Amino acid sequence: MYALYFGNMNYSSWSLRPWLLLRHFEIPFEAHRVSVCGRGPNDDHRPYSPNGLVPCLHVDGFPVFDTLAIAEFLAERHPGLWPADWKARARARSVAAEMHSGFGALRGAMPMNVRMKCKGVMPAPAVAEDITRIAAIWTEAREVFATDAEPWLFGAFSVADAMFAPVVWRFATYNVDLPPVAAAYRDAMLAHPAMREWERGAQAEREALPAYDALAAEFGGLRAPE
Repeated sequence: MYALYFGNMNYSSWSLRPWLLLRHFEIPFEAHRVSVCGRGPNDDHRPYSPNGLVPCLHVDGFPVFDTLAIAEFLAERHPGLWPADWKARARARSVAAEMHSGFGALRGAMPMNVRMKCKGVMPAPAVAEDITRIAAIWTEAREVFATDAEPWLFGAFSVADAMFAPVVWRFATYNVDLPPVAAAYRDAMLAHPAMREWERGAQAEREALPAYDALAAEFGGLRAPE
């Protein structure tokens, strides 16, 4: 039996990834939402997460922690979480790992904030470089490995899509301009039923991180509701 401990749906980008995988692949799990008010390990999480961070997946009570480790664990047990073709699978693993360890400028300047909708401004050069690289990853995956039958990066939905899901929310929140192929992928992800479910959960939350919300002013203020 799986139990997933995950943080605020509005802010916790790492938590979204395994939650989305479990939802998309219809893998049953108990959902344990916990409050995450800030970054870094928290002693409040240690009773259920050895490293003091979420997400943490419990498997019959045994904890599996770190987002990518959770994804790989699930892929060992449930077929189809990585592409079947070896080249597509290798590239999907490469870009998932790049997302896991990289794009620090984007993460710092544009923290995930599902409830917020900003007008958008020209990002700083380092952030623009991250945006360009992510758009290139999405475009290559769609043009080289995907098919017209499904809108995901490597054809069927995979761990790679879950790893980039928080960036999809960032691009939507901060009103980031994207080239056509990347924009179409962003829109497909935003329409995913589980992503919509996550958004509803974020909208229902009452916790606030003022430092994150204040970034709206740096990105041209708030947009009118759509």
